[in-house]
Amino acid sequence: MSGTEDLRVAFHDYRRPLATAGVYTLTAEHRLTKDGARVDTPAIPTATQQFEIRAARFVLDPSSVHAHYPADGASGDFSRTLPHITLDRSILPWERLLKARAVPEQAPWLTLMVFRAGELPDDPEGLGQSTSRTIAELRRPGAGILGPDLSDTGITPGIEASRCRSIDVPAELFTALVPREEELHYLAHVRDVSTRPQRRDDGEILTEGQYAVLAANRFPRLPGTYTAHLVSLEGFNDRLDPGQLPTGTRAVRLCVLHSWTFTSDPAGTRDAAALLGDLVAPARTDRENLTLRLRPNGNVAARSTPDAEQYARRRLHLGYTPLPYRLLSGETTYGWYRGPFVPVIAAETRDFARDTPKTTADHALIYEPEHGLFDVSYAAAWTLGRALALSDPDYSEEITRARRELANTAATLMTLAADPVLAAADPGDLDGRSLGQLAAPTFAVDLLSALAGPLVPADQAPAAGRGRRTRFTQRAARAALTAEPRRAALQATAERHTRALPAWLDELTLLRRVPFNYLVPHPAMLPPESIRLFRIDENWIEALLAGARDIGVHTSLDRLVDTALTAAVESRRTRTRTGQAHRAGLLIRSELVEAWPVFDILATAAGATVTELRRDHPAPDTLLLLLDALPDEIVIREPGQGIHFGIDSTSTTGDNSAINLRDHRPGDNLGYPLRRDYPAGGGLLTRHLRPRAGDDAPDVLALRGDRGLVPALAAALDPALGDLAPGEFALQLVNAPVEQRLTLDATPGQESAR
Repeated sequence: MSGTEDLRVAFHDYRRPLATAGVYTLTAEHRLTKDGARVDTPAIPTATQQFEIRAARFVLDPSSVHAHYPADGASGDFSRTLPHITLDRSILPWERLLKARAVPEQAPWLTLMVFRAGELPDDPEGLGQSTSRTIAELRRPGAGILGPDLSDTGITPGIEASRCRSIDVPAELFTALVPREEELHYLAHVRDVSTRPQRRDDGEILTEGQYAVLAANRFPRLPGTYTAHLVSLEGFNDRLDPGQLPTGTRAVRLCVLHSWTFTSDPAGTRDAAALLGDLVAPARTDRENLTLRLRPNGNVAARSTPDAEQYARRRLHLGYTPLPYRLLSGETTYGWYRGPFVPVIAAETRDFARDTPKTTADHALIYEPEHGLFDVSYAAAWTLGRALALSDPDYSEEITRARRELANTAATLMTLAADPVLAAADPGDLDGRSLGQLAAPTFAVDLLSALAGPLVPADQAPAAGRGRRTRFTQRAARAALTAEPRRAALQATAERHTRALPAWLDELTLLRRVPFNYLVPHPAMLPPESIRLFRIDENWIEALLAGARDIGVHTSLDRLVDTALTAAVESRRTRTRTGQAHRAGLLIRSELVEAWPVFDILATAAGATVTELRRDHPAPDTLLLLLDALPDEIVIREPGQGIHFGIDSTSTTGDNSAINLRDHRPGDNLGYPLRRDYPAGGGLLTRHLRPRAGDDAPDVLALRGDRGLVPALAAALDPALGDLAPGEFALQLVNAPVEQRLTLDATPGQESAR
């Protein structure tokens, strides 16, 4: 199942404050009139009061930045991604007004611009650098450089002398990259997140709340280092469209509020979607490719008989691996071994949970007299459980102490059973009985009478009667332990001395601490770039647990009281045997796991989600997933990097760029894929990028105009739509993760014989 719950995110067009930043003047007048004529002579003076609403303008507190994508310093294939920045203050991009002819009311005063290394004079190496300048130098940069045209209102001499970060953008590059006035509002929206906090790979921590999001309009398609600058457009009214810069302008000076760098390297990174597709592809043609077993290579020796070949193939089909095996006589042969992960439902065998303790693994060997071979699977499991238990000093000390305390308690109970009076008492309250005798009213009189009586000669045998003990045979003494009061006393002793054992065995039930070669005994069973499904052999698990439980058994009395120890431990375990053919799991060995350790896997059975018991990485490129039931469908989703924006791919060749359309209509299906693309055959980058400027191709997305994506996208969703709101446009640009769906056999094979 998925390691994280589904995201619940709403996109809003913008969030305007009740009053934007600026200097405001309040004027109060008092007029007294009669029949329309003033009668307050002399007039009461007018009162005027100025106040200023301040907001971020030239400097932004770094704590205001919630996240950005790509991450700072990240390297990957971002050629079809529009970088974006997420701000904690959801009204920040709309706290100031841009006043221009074509700027909509909901347009932000900030924008995110992306530059490739070598494009900016302030940052020739593409290190994300900017130049520290005073506000005065920002506003009045000198000849040939255009700065923001800001009113003197609200800019005091102190603000004028303060410093900010800035960059000088060559004029042609500025015009090629900056959003047009009518495009600004499409690149900003408000994200309303209502989900529990979760971290996404190479992305942000998605936390409940409202955030402002600003997206860039440039794709980092060419390999290299890029810098994203969050810049202010305040004071550049009517300067954003082509041909609007003053004649002679060499550069445009922009105030930078935040910056970060990343590297786009399409050729040198792993493609998650391609890796996932290649991983699942073999199962599309043959479901046998999903089973965890060795496959014969077809080269059979000439001396092999048909019966021997059939027998070996049958064993391999059941998930066994031949391994060298040394007999007690010293001879070397081979035996069959199979771990807890099996391709079929394992047959019933000895119930190790109810066996008496053993001191060797011989009891778990399975011999095939027809072929003279041993099945060492359960013997190996028992030996491993014993070795793991002995290697843990805390576990071995606790179970050994518990056995000693049980043996001492049992010996005491058997001794007391020989006394007719004590035998009738409650074995669990012997101390309380003694205190009761001392507190009895007749205790003092009885004691004085006994002391005043004549002494019995030493050679005289005690008289028969009260207090005389009979000598029990060993069988009778041990039979006395089966009485309910004594059995309860043993149970109480076991519970007092087994505090950590149940949790330790629960972890072992999930195969923690078990070496991987016991789980997958041959590397050919899990080759590189493969996925394997399996059922869990509960017999193997029980043999493993039996080996861990059987340590510390030295005497016949230890064996006798082991039932109490086992019952005390099992009653407090949370992960007990669920029954045959219930638990299952899968193994994935791929570069996908190494590159993206966390991604979503959803397992279902009859439409219900199957609980994930354990998710672990036995190796950097290997994922192990244990489930509490056998699923009939598994969905593996492409690793996610939070919410990011860009374009998708189709299965066509050439320019296969497209957008996977999502339902924009209110209702239960809002945001879900419509299973169709725009453009249907790809070619989005060919249709909707701004025309090249000279020899340079800035790869900037055209949102309006002749090549505008927004009206074309609106028409693809609904021919009656003429436009999209910023939130609707952001919804369409959300990159949808690729998912692969595996439908499994609902009635798996049953192993009928060994």
